[in-house]
Amino acid sequence: MLLRITEQAADQIRVSVEAGGMQGMALRIAARRCEDGSIDYAMGFDQASDNDTRSNQHGIEILIAPTSTELLSGAILDFDTPEDEDEPQFIFLNPNDPHFMPPAAPD
Repeated sequence: MLLRITEQAADQIRVSVEAGGMQGMALRIAARRCEDGSIDYAMGFDQASDNDTRSNQHGIEILIAPTSTELLSGAILDFDTPEDEDEPQFIFLNPNDPHFMPPAAPD
């Protein structure tokens, strides 16, 4: 699978769909390489185009344009609270990002 979303991310996406009145829209996820080699991400609700890679995960339709497929290959989209933050947020766990550090295994 190109990109996987967790159940927690899917739940939050559903909240965003309801809050924004975006029923029937798919979630487009995009990525681009920054000058320092890191990856910048964007998400928004959109209509599919012919060249998109599509998947349906946890009832969420995901769209990825061909320009983002290589950068998102093997990535995971999660929704969690990072160690040094107070509020949960979307988190991309992406082995293609040179700054990626796998999550620590629980003790």
